[in-house]
Amino acid sequence: AQVYRKVHPDGTVDGGPMYYLEIGLQQRGIPFLLAKAFGLVFALFCIGGSFGGGNMFQANQATSAIRGMVGSAFGVTSGRIDWAIGAVLAFLVGLVIIGGIRRIGQVTEKIIPLMCGIYVLAGLVILAMRADQIPAAAALIVRSCVSPEAAFGGFIGVLVQGIKRAVFSNEAGVGSAAIAHAAAKTDEPVREGMVAMLGPFIDTVVICTMTALVVIVSGAYAEPAAGEGVEMTRWAFADTFSWFPIVLNISVFLFAYSTMISWSYYGEKAWQYLFGKSREAVISYRVIFLGFIILGAVASLQNVIDFSDLMILSMAFPNVIGGIILAPRVKTMLKDYWARYQSNEFTTYR
Repeated sequence: AQVYRKVHPDGTVDGGPMYYLEIGLQQRGIPFLLAKAFGLVFALFCIGGSFGGGNMFQANQATSAIRGMVGSAFGVTSGRIDWAIGAVLAFLVGLVIIGGIRRIGQVTEKIIPLMCGIYVLAGLVILAMRADQIPAAAALIVRSCVSPEAAFGGFIGVLVQGIKRAVFSNEAGVGSAAIAHAAAKTDEPVREGMVAMLGPFIDTVVICTMTALVVIVSGAYAEPAAGEGVEMTRWAFADTFSWFPIVLNISVFLFAYSTMISWSYYGEKAWQYLFGKSREAVISYRVIFLGFIILGAVASLQNVIDFSDLMILSMAFPNVIGGIILAPRVKTMLKDYWARYQSNEFTTYR
């Protein structure tokens, strides 16, 4: 994404799979029409992904978190409140992507690390308090993966489900994050690629593993009353900290809010690749994006997940195939970077 990005005179950057598939594949000998088709297909499904996993799912989980907090305090259930929460979310996101109030995004940018830190700290405290249960929880995870029931009762289905959730968590191979990393200010594409690799590690290896262990040691995974999605996580944490659901609800809202803003950028870049950068084209995408926020707030979780999985899987196909074709270029650049690194050719700042 860094290598094949387009930097315009006004400083704006266009980059991501749409461009490195179209341009890079041609350099690898792929005919223009086929390379262009790769870019077009990715852009089309990236737009769908921005409406699904980057929007509807976030709105759905934020709505569930807020409803859980409001419902416990005032006895409110789903229904009209979901429409109201969806409308408020759409309004808040619209302030940033249409109204241009960037300060809201800047504030969220500062709050998110704090909320993430609180979440991880609380999770570690729970695991420390129940350290004796962690080996059994880890064994349960492994046993569930390799048990005869998993092997003979639907191993492929279990495998696919695991891959779907893992990819949904960190987007590795999907290509969405490459759109953001294309705009990073750096002269070393390889270095930016290494920075990008931290994302899946933090998302999945650290936070998701910790969450899974908390859900298991608390017994939430086997408790029907715990619900699903963020509701199960809230139940798991509340089992140890009665006050934590409030913090979790705020965290979920802020995570969802910042994710929707980020994915609106991804989808907008893909939309511009397909329809151009006219004001009418950009505004039309943003309005549709806001409409999907309300739709996600009132739709069922399973329908939202199914749509999101379909779009994200479809994004991965052209991106992974293109990545394999472009791998020799990456290998050459990595060898060059590593040789310069070992020769101490980079400036060291202290």
